[in-house]
Amino acid sequence: MPDVLVLVDHDGEHVNKSTYELLAAARRLGKPAAVVVGAPGTAARLKEPLAHHGATTVHAAVTTEASEFLVTPAVDALELAVRQTSPAAVLVSATTDGREAAGRLAARLDAGLLIDAVDLDSSGVVTQIVFGGSCTVRSQVTHGIPVIALRPGAFEPEEHPVEAGERELAPSPIDPAASARITARRAALASDRPGLTEATVVVSGGRGVGGADGFEVVERLADALGGAVGASRAAVDAGYYPHQFQVGQTGKTVSPQLYVALGISGAIQHLAGMQTSRTIVAVNKDPEAPILDLADYGVVGDLFTVAPQLTQEVAARRAVG
Repeated sequence: MPDVLVLVDHDGEHVNKSTYELLAAARRLGKPAAVVVGAPGTAARLKEPLAHHGATTVHAAVTTEASEFLVTPAVDALELAVRQTSPAAVLVSATTDGREAAGRLAARLDAGLLIDAVDLDSSGVVTQIVFGGSCTVRSQVTHGIPVIALRPGAFEPEEHPVEAGERELAPSPIDPAASARITARRAALASDRPGLTEATVVVSGGRGVGGADGFEVVERLADALGGAVGASRAAVDAGYYPHQFQVGQTGKTVSPQLYVALGISGAIQHLAGMQTSRTIVAVNKDPEAPILDLADYGVVGDLFTVAPQLTQEVAARRAVG
């Protein structure tokens, strides 16, 4: 059975949930093999949880340049792993960095590229969301090694303990003139909430919240549900909430178990980033809002009346146990 390379998304200490999803998807095509790009010791720290989720091999691309350049270290490591192992496919998470890494890798390999995949089968046929979320298609790479970017949340992580071997990759030094160097870092806003793309519940607010203060209602419901907070592009552009929480075609793509949209009309740009959510609940005072057509459960009403009642009910039920 051939290897299927999975690019590991991590913070140096912990593996992100989206990687475990990729490992579950990889088992449909072959033997999952993780590629860890990081400073010395990173792969050793991450080997156990990766093996617990089915990684039969951990390829360690040890480089101090991983924190100095954008995307290039990951592309170099994946290319080297591909040329050494001839895998059945390469899987990455369809994040901003993941999409870029996938595209650059496919160009280097002269290989087929499939972006925004939400499902795949054992024959390599992939289900994709395309044209800003307006169409769903089934595609298959017919030339070269498939490079597939899977949407976070498309697969459920699965525990599948195995004994993992380890191989060291030795990428060539990066050419600074041909790569984007990181010149400064700014800490993201600290939060006890789960990450937006990792959360099983997301509560998002739109222009209908009326302002930055209105997002307190969104945050209270998210906290009651143990979820993350998101925002529409309209809310972000209006300055109601920070850009890092934007959900949509030009923001982050999410596929939680539950997505609650408060005061979001449902522009196609927003729907493209959340329509694969398992269950969608929308609250909007406009009965003609497009998001109500997509929602599994729609409430026509004032979000400032509905959301606090929902928050109170969730809190009461949790208190009961």
